[in-house]
This record gives sequence, C-alpha cells and structure tokens, in this order.
Amino acid sequence: MRTTQSDTGRVAADARRAVEDAIWAPSVHNTQPWRFGLAGTRLTLRADPDRRLGVADPRGREMLISCGAALYTLRLALRRLGYDPAVHLLPDPDRPRLLADVDLRPGEPADEAVEREHAQIRRRHSHRGGFTAAPDPGVLTGLRHAAEKEGARLVQAVDAHVKGALAALTDAAEHVQRRTPAYATEIARWAPAPGTSRRDGVQEGGYPRRTPRTAPHFPARDFARGQGWGVAGTEDDTALTGLVVLLVSAGDTPADWVRSGQALQRLLLRAAAHDLSAAYHTQALQVPDLREFVRAQFCGDAHPQLLLRLGVADGEPLTSVRRPVEDVLTEEPA
Repeated sequence: MRTTQSDTGRVAADARRAVEDAIWAPSVHNTQPWRFGLAGTRLTLRADPDRRLGVADPRGREMLISCGAALYTLRLALRRLGYDPAVHLLPDPDRPRLLADVDLRPGEPADEAVEREHAQIRRRHSHRGGFTAAPDPGVLTGLRHAAEKEGARLVQAVDAHVKGALAALTDAAEHVQRRTPAYATEIARWAPAPGTSRRDGVQEGGYPRRTPRTAPHFPARDFARGQGWGVAGTEDDTALTGLVVLLVSAGDTPADWVRSGQALQRLLLRAAAHDLSAAYHTQALQVPDLREFVRAQFCGDAHPQLLLRLGVADGEPLTSVRRPVEDVLTEEPA
C-alpha cells in the first residue's frame, strides 16, 4: 500500500503524542534519561548517558529501568491511538544505548481497559512519606500479574523481621551515602533549589519538608540537604509503612533492567487505578555489597531491581516536572 503524505503526517503527530505521554514515566531522581527518535513509522528509544547517576548508578542499571518505564508508557499510548506496536528490544549489540525499536503497525481501536490504564499516566505520582492504608490482597494479586506479564516478579516482605531488615539496610545505605561527598554532590545536582527554571530533577514540590516516621521506618532521601525545603505536611506520626515489596528479575542484564522498568510502570499504573502510590527506596540496592546481601537473603534465585512501599498516600499528591517533548524527540531520516 502506498503511503501518502497525509498518512506520514498523521503517524508523526501520533508518535509525538505517544512520546508526550512516555516522558511522564518515573525515573531515578527524575533524571529523565531517555531520547526518542522517529523515522517513518519507527520510533526508537535510546538511553542518555549524560543523565546517568555516575556515582549511585555506575552500571546504568537504574537508568535502564527508568527507560523501560518510558518504553511501557510509549507502548500503552500507541495502543490507545489504535496502533499495535512491535517492540524489538536491544536490537543492535554494537549500539548498547539503543534500547528499543518500536514499529507503529495498524491495530484495533483502544478498548475500555486500555483507556482506563492510559488515564493513570498523569495521575500516577511518586510518594515520599507514609500511608494511610495498605493495598487490599486482591489488588496485590493484580499487581503481581502486571509485573509477571512484563517478565519480572514482586516479592512481598510479609514477615516483620524481613521488613525490619530491609528498613535497617536502607537506613545504613542512606547513612553511608550522606557521608560520602560524591553522593552528596550528585544529589545536589538532581535536587535543585527552589525557584529553579529547570524541568528535571526532584524539585521542592516533589518531597515533604518532614517525613513522618513509620514502623519500621524507611528513610527518605534528603533532597532538601538540611535547608528546610519541601512541602509542608501534617505532624501526625501515625502514618503506616504500607506494603513492602521487591521487584525482582530472573537475570541481571541490560535486557532484564529494561524489562523490569516496563514491569514497574505497568504495576504502578494498575496501582494508580486503585488510588495507590509508591515510595521508592533504592539506597541499599545502590551499594553493591548490600544489594548482593538483599539478593541472597530475600530474593531466592532472583535479582533485586527496586525496593518499594505501596499504599494510599497521605496528604496532597506531590508534584513533578518534565522536559518539553522537543528536548527528547528527534525526527530522523526514514
């Protein structure tokens, strides 16, 4: 079938709309470490190494998890627009930054499930505090299925001693990182002071001024760096820890990291549909020895990719920012 100029223009407009949704995926410290390219009816996703956390994430594991979350969002947005996206993961071994080729094939009109999931893309917010309630068991089952459909698994910390151990490991890692000048410098780079015009990083509206203590307590990052920045909240110390889970994968390769990111976003969007939010605690997984300890003690034969708490967030949703689509999407020769 001959492709007309009108068809080409429609595909380009739809691709742009899909990328506008994809950039609202979560990323470590809101680094937004992705770039998209459009050539004819093919979108590409590349990692942007300039946005990798060189100290906390030297292998680029969390960078690729972030990009995987964007890839899942892109797939969902394209399905809503009536496409059947064909994804080729890591298509060229000689170009490791090229994470995916996505061919925009004609598909069926979006059904109610796709519309409902798509509606959560901008409702989903990261949380950095306590919860008022944990997810119902039936909801947790759905979250497990969401992760498994993308090639990852959720491991729930049920035993109080396991939850306490994970909280203690998080606290130990946070203590080590705060005392390491290079970590502190990296946090400062990605947590700009109030009043910034930047459209990335964790900004003042994205974290509470005071994080309520929970039992067990999972410490939050000190994005304010002792300056008293952040959103004013309640002084109530009855907040709950919520559901503590590890997102794990069978392998620990770049492909596993991208798949874990897709699993993460799929389960987060399902959680958002039930008014649930996620708090991330990656500190211990950024310290190699502690990550290996978590793997050996709590993950069986799997590899931990993220440590999350899930629940109904207290207070108003925290805010976030994104770079304009022009900064991340490039039209390339077909």
